[in-house]
Formats: sequence, structure tokens, C-alpha cells
Amino acid sequence: MPLKFVIQKHDASHLHYDFRLEMDGAAKSWAVPKIPPQKPGEKRLAVQVEDHSVEYMDFEGIIEEGYGKGTVEIWDRGTYEMESKKEDKIVFRLYGKRLKGRYVLLIPKWGTKEGKKEWLLMRVKD
Repeated sequence: MPLKFVIQKHDASHLHYDFRLEMDGAAKSWAVPKIPPQKPGEKRLAVQVEDHSVEYMDFEGIIEEGYGKGTVEIWDRGTYEMESKKEDKIVFRLYGKRLKGRYVLLIPKWGTKEGKKEWLLMRVKD
């Protein structure tokens, strides 16, 4: 059964993109401050946030109160294939409407601080 991914455009206290991969029964999640990379060689900061339920990957609407208050819309969705997964590097291939091809999530040397993990989301050559 194919694994799902979604990118939710989230206009909260600041506009960002929530990148979610279905993994280990949850939606592993990263907040990406800029539009996700579409061309090989492009990189974006991706701050790992708490896991969400897989059902939340279908959510669009308005969060009325509390943390994350704002509008959520699905920017892209599809399936993905895992190529390799390590603690600090995940390689996968996306099959979405906007994003297609090989991607890497990587924790750079400077990437762990203050209890948060900062990753790089990169579009790489196929």
C-alpha cells in the first residue's frame, strides 16, 4: 500500500508550509517557512514539529483558537516511496501534483538546538 504525503499551506502567525510524510503509523511533520523546493538543487529549512495523526493529512479549513490558529489549505498531496531512512537522513521519491521526483531530508551539523531539530529539505537530481 503506498504511503501518503501532504503539504498544507498554513497561514497562522506567519505563512508556512507543513510537510507531512506518513511514517510508522503517524504523519511525521516539518514546518517549512518558504514554498517547498521544486527544482533540483533547491534547499529549504524544515523544522521538525510534533507528529500528527494520519487523518489530519486530509484537513483543510480554519483553526479558530490556540496554537496554529489560522487557515489551512492543501497545497500538494500524493504518494511517496521511501528509498532510505536513517536517524539524520531520509531519502524518498514524491509523486504529487506539484512535487515530483527525488527528495532528501537531512539534519545538518548545526541542526539540533533548543529541543528542536532543524532539517534541510532538498530536491535532488533523479
